[in-house]
Amino acid sequence: MKTSQLLIPTLRDDPGEAETVSHRLMLRAGLIRKVAAGIYTYLPLGLRVIRKIEQIIREEMNRAGAQELLMPIASPAELWKETARWDYYGKELLRFKDRHERDFCLGPTHEEVITDLFRREVRSYRQLPLNFYQIQTKFRDEIRPRFGLMRGREFIMKDAYSFDADEDGAKVSYQKMYDAYTRIFTRCGLTFRAVEADTGLIGGDVSHEFMVLAETGEATVAYSDQGSYAANLERAEVLPPSDVDPTPLLPLTPISTPQRRTVEEVTAFLQIAPRQLVKTLFYRAGTETVAVLIRGDHEVNEVKLARLLHTTEVVLADPETVQRVTGAPVGFAGPVGLQHVRILADHAVKGMSNVVIGANKADTHYQNANPTRDFTVHQFADLRNAQSGDPSPRGPGALTLAKGIEVGQVFLLGTKYSHKMNATILDDQGKERLAIMGCYGIGVGRTAAAAIEQNHDEKGIIWPYPIAPFHVHLLTVSQSEKTAEVAAHLYADLMAAGFEVLWDDRTDRAGVKFNDADLIGIPFQIVIGDKGLADGVVEVKRRRTGAKSRIAPGDLVSYLKKQSTEAPPTA
Repeated sequence: MKTSQLLIPTLRDDPGEAETVSHRLMLRAGLIRKVAAGIYTYLPLGLRVIRKIEQIIREEMNRAGAQELLMPIASPAELWKETARWDYYGKELLRFKDRHERDFCLGPTHEEVITDLFRREVRSYRQLPLNFYQIQTKFRDEIRPRFGLMRGREFIMKDAYSFDADEDGAKVSYQKMYDAYTRIFTRCGLTFRAVEADTGLIGGDVSHEFMVLAETGEATVAYSDQGSYAANLERAEVLPPSDVDPTPLLPLTPISTPQRRTVEEVTAFLQIAPRQLVKTLFYRAGTETVAVLIRGDHEVNEVKLARLLHTTEVVLADPETVQRVTGAPVGFAGPVGLQHVRILADHAVKGMSNVVIGANKADTHYQNANPTRDFTVHQFADLRNAQSGDPSPRGPGALTLAKGIEVGQVFLLGTKYSHKMNATILDDQGKERLAIMGCYGIGVGRTAAAAIEQNHDEKGIIWPYPIAPFHVHLLTVSQSEKTAEVAAHLYADLMAAGFEVLWDDRTDRAGVKFNDADLIGIPFQIVIGDKGLADGVVEVKRRRTGAKSRIAPGDLVSYLKKQSTEAPPTA
């Protein structure tokens, strides 16, 4: 393809709307353009990347025995009401009425539609296992779409759904998808980790996220520095402390802490470490308000708290609620004398003694507070975020934290949807059994964005070879007849050899072409100019390393074939 015939509207300056590296570079390199908040048009270069990722996905899904189909983006409310997700899903579900006043939604995921198809068409265990997948547009009405393709409202997704006759078969299907995802992201040239994850709105009992490791990632991954354990921060387990503070208990003593509300202010005023203070935080879970005790240097994991309370969401109580429950303003709340409120505490609090807590009185804290003696905890649980250095909860080593970008997730659903929608099969005894399900998603555009977050420099994108929009960027830096002739021959020879070639045939200055080439990030740049041709060579530049080689035009095809066989990084 010639640049003069292709829409590549590169930008010199960073767009003001872009917050992340991938968003900025995708706009600057002419890969996408915004239509509305969280909704983008894929321009030719961007779509080429998307199609390459899709092709890798298709090959590996087919290899794993999945069957491709295509479901509609719009689905009737009746299906969603069967699973109770019509209301449960919240405002992210974009609802609308057709001309007959019937309720529909734009599908953010397709568990209901595929389960309805299964229950209508599949009768016997002999037809199982089955796994269906599609690559299709989804819509989730995010409250704050941001980061370009990382958190959009409309996005391209590969979603798959497996059906098995029993749990053992479902585990086999789950493992097949886990392995297929490992191959997919490896083939895309990405460095990633598969981590244990929370099941969220999808549901089920077991889930793994596939995280592309990148310093700019918005998610945090906790993994053992010696063992195989890895989980996202929402799911990462923290073991209870193995020892109890042996310090003798001291008398509970009130102390004035005027205008000292935060952990930093109180500990600085009392000249103690944050680990010697226990925070009391109040959360709303439905109609209930609960108190959560957490060590001063720890943070509450709200996903763990919601799971403990068997709810989908918890929110911090407002200052008015705190004042009503405790009689004190925010910053001075504590568990001593607290009534009519369930008190939950992180495991770390159980082994502490003589701690500082709020006294439920303005400008006052208690020193030397002790669990059991001074207040009652109704339940201890793992309620905090893991930290670097925490012991691995399974296997050897300590936990290390890293940033990552979720690009895929697999779920073992069990009978969550088949039960609610009565999706059954007849077993070998002629008895009805609920199908055991799994579901498996990959964000296609998100994978492209994550690849950029992991592969870039100050000049632009550095595409992994398997998903680059083109393999070779041909740059002519003079307008002589000789240069044009050699470029035309190389263009034809490279394409005949199977390379995808972008030929920058514009009459712009060499500096403009070089800047655009680095910005777009195609793996190999071939510079053809009068000076090099006078020496019988063209210049080959590796975009990733910047290394340059001078190669005779006749040797270029064989040289690039050798260079392009490098294996992508593995997980």
